Amino acid sequence: MFLDPLYIVMIIPTLALSLYAQVKVKSSFTRFSRVPTSRGVTGAQAARIILDAAGVRGVAIERAHGFLSDHYDPRSRVLRLSEQVYSGDSLASVGVAAHEAGHAIQHARGYAALRLRSALVPISTLGSNLAWPLIIIGFLLMAKSLIAAGIVFFSLAVLFQVVTLPVEFNASSRALEALPASGILSAAEMEGARKVLNGAALTYVAAAAAAIVQLLYFLIRAGFLGGRDE
Repeated sequence: MFLDPLYIVMIIPTLALSLYAQVKVKSSFTRFSRVPTSRGVTGAQAARIILDAAGVRGVAIERAHGFLSDHYDPRSRVLRLSEQVYSGDSLASVGVAAHEAGHAIQHARGYAALRLRSALVPISTLGSNLAWPLIIIGFLLMAKSLIAAGIVFFSLAVLFQVVTLPVEFNASSRALEALPASGILSAAEMEGARKVLNGAALTYVAAAAAAIVQLLYFLIRAGFLGGRDE
């Protein structure tokens, strides 16, 4: 499959986009991690200020290990920030922290897309684990029923990637509204935070695009699209 010219032609643009997104997010974060905020607010402090201003209580803020390992855990209501974001007082640090605070606010407000994504987690995990073995075995044995089952499972993983997009965009939108509103960043400083968040958003777009293209490839090669089976 990976030597199929059609697969190569379809997947190369998404691979290029993924590589560009990774370079973009790392370069943006590195660049603006060197620019301190005028108020000297750290990422952890920024997240707490934003949560308090939104009236969201009971969310713990903890350190996490790893580069850009920042995330919000809705099950334990814990916002975990990587060391550089937690302790850093840069535009990049407060931007990322505000984004994760945006997820905590989504959870507190019952944001529909976040609820849907959370519900899809176990289904998506199951789909990811079963899809590839079924599809590969199906193509090897020319068993269309196995291929179809694999495509159904893979579609669940694709759906998760697609639903992730509005969740991430909305969290960034909330962050970009909260940072100046709470006085954490001035209007002049907002451009740096915006570039960091836009770079991060591009990684989710690239992941969704790659998943959709792979799904389309499977559908074409299985004969479900294009009217023929090769």
